[in-house]
Amino acid sequence: MTAFRDLGLAEPLLQALAVAGLATPTPIQTQAIPPILAGRDLIGIAQTGTGKTASFALPILHRLLDSGARAEPRTCQALVLAPTRELASQICDAIRTYARRTALRATVLVGGVPKQKQARALAAGIDLVVATPGRLLDHLSDGALRLDETRYLVLDEADHMLDLGFIDDVRRIAGRLPDQRQSLLFSATMPAPIALLARQLLRDPLTVAATPPATTADKIDQRIVFAETQQKRPLLIEMLKRGRMKRTLVFTRTRQGADTLAAALDKAGIRVAAIHGDKSQPQRDRVLAEFRAGLFPVLIATDVAARGIDIPDLTHVVNFEIPEVPEAYVHRIGRTARAGARGIAISLCAASERSSLRDIEKLLATRLRVYDPRQAT
Repeated sequence: MTAFRDLGLAEPLLQALAVAGLATPTPIQTQAIPPILAGRDLIGIAQTGTGKTASFALPILHRLLDSGARAEPRTCQALVLAPTRELASQICDAIRTYARRTALRATVLVGGVPKQKQARALAAGIDLVVATPGRLLDHLSDGALRLDETRYLVLDEADHMLDLGFIDDVRRIAGRLPDQRQSLLFSATMPAPIALLARQLLRDPLTVAATPPATTADKIDQRIVFAETQQKRPLLIEMLKRGRMKRTLVFTRTRQGADTLAAALDKAGIRVAAIHGDKSQPQRDRVLAEFRAGLFPVLIATDVAARGIDIPDLTHVVNFEIPEVPEAYVHRIGRTARAGARGIAISLCAASERSSLRDIEKLLATRLRVYDPRQAT
């Protein structure tokens, strides 16, 4: 079995991994790290929770250490683009963990927090920037950051950037980078627009795939419950009160739907919080921290949070409404069964949503099992 030490990573990175209790790379890390260390552009296809962040962060940190270069004022050496605030923050936290035994510095640029503090962090130059496209463009427009010295570009969760309408922003950002750079693209799925983007931005990329596109974790037990719209709220309350759903993430389509459902669960005596795009970044950070700490058992979210939430021991994911985009189903349920654990994904499907369910089953190339509500949890 391969160990991180066998991949040729710098000693300070190996020491940081050891402190974090990480010794054995995941399949995507084993496949991606050596070619990235060798300077290849790369497309990585892997479902969520497979260790994609380390697969690009570790070799980039190694190459930065090896070069010994330092960022000039208002520049960065490496740029990672992520679709959501939560995912960007999660990536930056991981990079800081891996770089803890080095002098390399990382910062995160996301909306919902004041730009001034972020601009101050950029003023002296920064080694790695992790950003959402919109906030990065703000700093570029303000002159707080320029990208002409950036040598590494990473697009993480590229298919979700497509879903959220960020692809044109990504192209604008890439146009500000030097032609001579190493570019990496990671995605759980590879729809045609992302394949086109890869051809435009990457040079002779190597493609590695830890799992086939649009697959779901083997340890997720996927269950369908047919229920009409007016039945869903009391049914969910009944399921939660049975006590088997210890830590549950519930997805709704809209922000208003998330708040309305949270209010109904709270009225039923279920401790709950909601997270969506109308919440400020400090509010979202606080709610996620409290959910991770187990202060309440149910979190309701819209798809804006589907990629960026990494909660240990998340036992259940509930699709209160079936997502209209089939790939979103994969990303939602991928919040459970992480790091080798098992999980249950329950989807409440009304008659009007059956066409969306068929699209999901077509994407997965399988029929999902229908459960009686009393047995679904």
